[in-house]
Amino acid sequence: MPELNVTSEARRDAARAALQSVFGNHPLSALTPVIGGVSGALIFRFQVQDRPYVLRIEPERVALHHRERGFACMTAAAAEGAAPRLHHADPVTGVAIMDFVSGRPLSSYPGGAAEFAKGLGTLVAKVQAAPLFPRLGDYPDVISELLIGLKNSPRLPPGELEPHADGLALIRSALPWYASSLVPSHNDPNPRNILFDGERLWLIDWELASRNDPLVDLAILSTEFAETPDLEDILVSAALGVAPDPRLRARLHVIRLLTRLFYGCIVLDSLGDPWRSAQPAVGTAFTPAGFRRAVAEGRLVSGAPETAHAFAQMSLAAFLDGIAAPGFKDALKLVEQG
Repeated sequence: MPELNVTSEARRDAARAALQSVFGNHPLSALTPVIGGVSGALIFRFQVQDRPYVLRIEPERVALHHRERGFACMTAAAAEGAAPRLHHADPVTGVAIMDFVSGRPLSSYPGGAAEFAKGLGTLVAKVQAAPLFPRLGDYPDVISELLIGLKNSPRLPPGELEPHADGLALIRSALPWYASSLVPSHNDPNPRNILFDGERLWLIDWELASRNDPLVDLAILSTEFAETPDLEDILVSAALGVAPDPRLRARLHVIRLLTRLFYGCIVLDSLGDPWRSAQPAVGTAFTPAGFRRAVAEGRLVSGAPETAHAFAQMSLAAFLDGIAAPGFKDALKLVEQG
């Protein structure tokens, strides 16, 4: 059995037991750490009989009920072919073993932006076809709780997030929330969590998954990959099987702003008060285009705390910009009509 650089002896023993249960006495290659993501999970790649696998060990700080939810979602998504095949998933120990997907650049997806948008929509449709995921909480409520926690932090200047709270209250007063229409949702389909193996797309990292509005994953994907109306329509049509009408487009627009606020809050919260207090105020933020440019040019390093903070700032600023933008009030009126 290869060495496991895991600080907790209990986690190390659980990982070894999982590997033994799946692979028996077959020899394993060395465990190679996989770097990436902000969840804090320990991820290792290894091979058995020339086949690559991933060993994932969740952080001990993650509460059991959250591990149970994430693992249940990941298991259901794998059964639908939206996530890589699972060989072991134990939320109690936080250990999972799955197929390793060798990712190619998303830009190499054949057929250009339109086919890629269609492929992403098809992937979302697979997720939504799974049995209903466990509940985390209504998305607007989850965001509200995150925002309250940040607002009460002694490390942030008083009133720093009041405009965001006001914007959220405005949306919540108008946005109908239908518990009966919630579907399985990944809730974090950012570019790092999407893999292209040369033939098809996969979603990984299911820690934030839960039942949610059908448009949440689409809102996030449209932010990253479908920024034109035509691409947005292709994405939505492939996922939902219907062409979007004005009311659906308006709801997508409003939920997209909620995803901006969610990302800004959850990333800022993950950095912790001592680190946050040493950084510039929320108001000094990149634009979305400026942030992407800074990452592409190497001025922001992927995975670094400074980059995460810049992303949080950018997301929070984009939420306020969206609230103030022409067309927002009209979209909100359409949304309010149901």
